[in-house]
Amino acid sequence: MRALLVAAGIAGFVTGAGAQSGSTTLAMTCAQAKGIVASRGAVMLRTGPATYDRYVRDGSFCAFQETVRPAWVRTVDVAQCPVGGVCGSVEIDNGR
Repeated sequence: MRALLVAAGIAGFVTGAGAQSGSTTLAMTCAQAKGIVASRGAVMLRTGPATYDRYVRDGSFCAFQETVRPAWVRTVDVAQCPVGGVCGSVEIDNGR
């Protein structure tokens, strides 16, 4: 059990570190950024020197009780490139 927890911790660290290294959307064309999201389904993309987010192709890559909202990023050729979406909590209307 302990080995499983250590492995999970390392995997989380590597995933976070991976999001911080490599090229940013600022060095990609809009077509490249859209293509990465479309081909992988869900991917962490850096959008600046210290900013990143998880972008998804569609709602099937979101957790239960989450919905996908459209997302745009700046790329080398487009100021607002529609790469797909980001997952977010579903707002429940309780009649108020």
